[in-house]
Amino acid sequence: MGINRATLGRIGKKLNGMLADLEAEVASTVGGMRGGTGAFPDPTDRASLESDRNLTLRIRDRERMLKKKIEDAIARIEDGTFGLCEVCGEQIGIERLEARPVTTLCIDCKESQEEDESRLKTG
Repeated sequence: MGINRATLGRIGKKLNGMLADLEAEVASTVGGMRGGTGAFPDPTDRASLESDRNLTLRIRDRERMLKKKIEDAIARIEDGTFGLCEVCGEQIGIERLEARPVTTLCIDCKESQEEDESRLKTG
């Protein structure tokens, strides 16, 4: 049983909205970073600016990765593979897809992945 067209349309619309929001955020960050390049005689002010910029760049890097996941999810909708777990091939639950439309794992495979990661951290 696949995902019906109405649900795919709703999730596709959500993904496109997420993508547009990310692109707007990136544009505002780039503009903001170009604006404030004045000289700071106080080393503390300069350090604070650099710290803020580093944080902003880390956030943008995470957003770049999310953008790729969103684009991949949109491509899966278009090629008919959206909603299939990339590990076991089973259908991912609609509730999970609605909550996290970029997911590529069913809940069982995701839980298994998290358990493996937890064992590696504590091992």
